[in-house]
Amino acid sequence: MKKSKIFNNFNISQKFKNSIILIGNFDGLHSGHQKLFQLAKKYKIKYKSKIGVVTFDPIPKMFFNRKIKNYRISNFNQKVVYLNKFGVDFIINKNFDKNFSKINYMSFIKDILSKKLKSKFIFVSNNFRFGYKREGDVRLLKRYEKLFGYTLIKPTPLKKNKKIISSTVIRMLLEKGQLSKANNFLNRNWEIEGKVQKGRMVGQKIGFPTCNIDIGDYVIAKPGVYAVRVRINDKKKVFKGIANLGFRPTFDQNKILLEVNIFNFSGNLYNKKLSVEFLKFIRGEKKFKGISELKNQIKKDILKAKKIL
Repeated sequence: MKKSKIFNNFNISQKFKNSIILIGNFDGLHSGHQKLFQLAKKYKIKYKSKIGVVTFDPIPKMFFNRKIKNYRISNFNQKVVYLNKFGVDFIINKNFDKNFSKINYMSFIKDILSKKLKSKFIFVSNNFRFGYKREGDVRLLKRYEKLFGYTLIKPTPLKKNKKIISSTVIRMLLEKGQLSKANNFLNRNWEIEGKVQKGRMVGQKIGFPTCNIDIGDYVIAKPGVYAVRVRINDKKKVFKGIANLGFRPTFDQNKILLEVNIFNFSGNLYNKKLSVEFLKFIRGEKKFKGISELKNQIKKDILKAKKIL
């Protein structure tokens, strides 16, 4: 698979100018986004153009509201993998900082989209806002298309059961524990990537060794137990397992943690990267009276997970 060229600013090389430009956070690359890329591919073939994506880090909402910590459906590495699959030729991952947040909408259109990128087609969603104080919108992009020589494409949003598919809706579904619905909207299983850290070895002591993963700024799905599939260091081999996402009330943990028990696995995984694919929500988190009650419950959870997997 051809890999997209990655830029961290708008100074792209000549061969990427006059391209089809898609702008957005593209968090999760859900089925609505996928529909957009399918349309962009048709334009790519018809107009013999390249496809470029302009995306932002951090997500602007997280920049403006520092209290928002756990928000992302996917990290940048995952985003790049998905964009490669969609045939994207280049990605501009722009650092969204104070200076960039103050660029007015006219400068964004004239200096960036027109002068620097020489955009041929611009794909955005209907609710796309840009520029200082979010003054730029789709209406303004449309107004200036002839002056700056681009064509604006506003695809109709994808709906399932009369509901527009959006990253916001998927976050909400994950938080409510409606994993199957979220996976349906994503058009794949939701996945978290993270490095294995040293924990308190509690799982090992009670006979169920787990890999502890800090979930970083991923959205916090409903705390509880999930049936999962696991890949180690991006290898193709897939392991089956069970994961507990939560605060471990039995042990008075106050930090959210993802603990993964991989079935029939032995070996040291510290500092290895795990990709944890969430297949099914098994039960919510609860506090147990003691270790033996917890162990009995884990045995039941594992049996349930094995039936699913």
